[in-house]
Amino acid sequence: MSTSVKLDEVDQAILYHLSLDGRLSNVDLAARVGLTPAPCLRRVKRLEESGVIAGYRARLDPQSAGRAFCVYMAVEITMTSREIVEQFEAAISSFREVTEARRVYGGVDYIIRVDVADGNAYQRFQDEKMYPLPGVHRIVSHPTMKLIKSSD
Repeated sequence: MSTSVKLDEVDQAILYHLSLDGRLSNVDLAARVGLTPAPCLRRVKRLEESGVIAGYRARLDPQSAGRAFCVYMAVEITMTSREIVEQFEAAISSFREVTEARRVYGGVDYIIRVDVADGNAYQRFQDEKMYPLPGVHRIVSHPTMKLIKSSD
């Protein structure tokens, strides 16, 4: 997969419209970006093959899916070894409740997004899954109030 794909304005428009609705038909997508269907499909295939389009997925309604309580965790670990870091990262990657995890620069080591049903479910997740992990030193939880904007 190439990491230096050149994207023109039409490619950017294709990506924008597919990011809003990944189930757009090729005919509808072509009309929105000002192409006929055949060249539009060729461009989409090129974007897929080059890895710019990494895949398609369903966007879930958090309330209906029982995951309406979103918390960002700031986690500090004691990095005593590379093995501890690898174990920690493998564990959080395996948790269904974790919808995003990033290792960051600064005062904390990780920012982790957790989506669960409610505060009680979050407490269980933190107590039963996060605190027992090797190297966990401190967790600061930031429950969210309202979603303003998301790329999802």
